[in-house]
Amino acid sequence: MLRSFLHQNPKPIHLLHLLRHLTTTTKDDYFSAIHHITNIVRRDHFMERTLNKLRIPIDSDLVFRVLRASSSSPTESLRFFNWARTHHPSYHPTSLETEELVKTLARSKKYESMWKILDSMKTHHALTLSESTLCFIIQEYGKHALIDQAVELFNRAPNTFNCLQSVQVYNALLFSLCETKLFHGAYALVRRLIRKGMVPNKMTYSILVNAWCSNGKMKEAQLFLEEMSEKGFNPPVRGRDLLVEGLLNAGYIEGAKDMVRKMVKENCVPEVSTFNALLEAICKSGEVEFCIALYWEATGLGLCPDINTYKVMIPAVSKIGRMDDAFRLLHNSIEDGHRPFPSLYAPIVKGMCRKGQFDDAFCFFSEMKVKGHPPNRPVYTMLITMAGRGGRFVEAANYLIEMTEVGLVPISRCFDFVTDGLKNCGKHDLAKRIEQIEVSLRDT
Repeated sequence: MLRSFLHQNPKPIHLLHLLRHLTTTTKDDYFSAIHHITNIVRRDHFMERTLNKLRIPIDSDLVFRVLRASSSSPTESLRFFNWARTHHPSYHPTSLETEELVKTLARSKKYESMWKILDSMKTHHALTLSESTLCFIIQEYGKHALIDQAVELFNRAPNTFNCLQSVQVYNALLFSLCETKLFHGAYALVRRLIRKGMVPNKMTYSILVNAWCSNGKMKEAQLFLEEMSEKGFNPPVRGRDLLVEGLLNAGYIEGAKDMVRKMVKENCVPEVSTFNALLEAICKSGEVEFCIALYWEATGLGLCPDINTYKVMIPAVSKIGRMDDAFRLLHNSIEDGHRPFPSLYAPIVKGMCRKGQFDDAFCFFSEMKVKGHPPNRPVYTMLITMAGRGGRFVEAANYLIEMTEVGLVPISRCFDFVTDGLKNCGKHDLAKRIEQIEVSLRDT
């Protein structure tokens, strides 16, 4: 079996050497060996027998990396973990790899095996469950509509796993209750959290508001936020921002737009993160003109855009040909202290090329090479393609040469595209030079 498995791999002897000397290999060799072991775990029916023949030195890091890479194969991951424990007396599991396996089993609904691992983890290795893993399991129960098990685990956490019922743990159970549409229970849990002397955080509010908005219960969400405010528990962000985010997460873009319109009319603007999420959702729906008007209105009322605002707006306005707005946005970002990077100025270059403004596009690109971050391979590829489509093959060839001079390798399509275009327009010497560059790059 080992011979047949290794026969399918290009360097069996080299891999065997790596597997038996993992502690002395280089980083690349180590991860190559990890990949090889992962393939055995996921695909070999006689996994244990094959692994035994390889005589692998087992440690916590190796087990963790293999389990993480095999997370889509829960049964095989469990077999590998059991093999590592039973065949290597010197290996003692740590919470790192054990919790990785527990998450894999919870995700795939193998709860019986998960609890056996948890019990063994506590009994034989004196390991406790971390707060993040506890929250993960509670949420997975909720996703699979097993709310009774989620509540039971929440109640058992302090005694069984020595894990305090923190705000994060409450949020995990709150998420599970909302997933199963038990809103009264969720609201009661928030009241219990407050009675215990804890303060709800942004996630607490977001989970409930998102759930209510997703089920069309906008009024309940508003009443909840008002009641929390009356009790002195104001959310870390304003209530209407949470409602806007809830509507966006639920897919009610029109409702979110209406709410932001009302805020703007009242000379009030949302937080920039909420505003960015709204702009992104509206741009994806194709209403870029609305976003442009909303942006200028909001900035006029004092909204301070961040780099994410420009990441959303500049590509969107460039795509519909609003180049004046694109330049204004880019200059605003520069004034705010942001150095233009390729994903900001590339859409402007592409938009100008689409409008036939090639000379302006080439000039702007040269300016960005000085003032902005250096162009990357996709930007050069886009510029060469757009120049070629516009019949500017000499410029496309120059950019291709420039690209190789800065250490970037053009894709083969660019070479073919430029060479054919140069030959068709009679530039045979330049076409020959491009072909020579392609050959030289292939040789290296």
